[in-house]
Amino acid sequence: MDELTAFESLLFPSDGRHPHMVGLTTSPTSMPDPLAPYSGLPMRLPHPEVFMDYIAEGLGSRAWSYLLVETLDYMNKKFTHPYVIFYPVVSRDGMVFPINKCIREIQGSHYREACAWRGNIIVAKYSDSPFSSMVHGSIADFPILRNYFMTHGSPLEFSMC
Repeated sequence: MDELTAFESLLFPSDGRHPHMVGLTTSPTSMPDPLAPYSGLPMRLPHPEVFMDYIAEGLGSRAWSYLLVETLDYMNKKFTHPYVIFYPVVSRDGMVFPINKCIREIQGSHYREACAWRGNIIVAKYSDSPFSSMVHGSIADFPILRNYFMTHGSPLEFSMC
């Protein structure tokens, strides 16, 4: 069986530090990729929980969720290499995650606490399917992601935004 593979991804730390690159580790899994049912590519399970503070331990992928970003508002075509945003959903102690100060600063006057991104956010890139064809990102992806975060609140709070 294949070994662990890491893909360069962008981390938006909740403590206000600047975004920076991290190696998002993935491991092979025998589960079929739900987003690429006709692909013969093996699915790789990412492990963003490694970079998420206060996340529940022992839950694996059930402690985080993801959101696909294939376009920005008003784009006519999808990105060649779309993004997958990983965010924490189950905390270690049942409390809410801290507001992500980095994204809060990016949002500026668009910031609304009810729609705040919480915890450390990891953003990876992919080509065909987020779980079978991840690719390396770079800090050059930051302007695109900044534009996305500037106008989009957390998917956990969409009902209020």
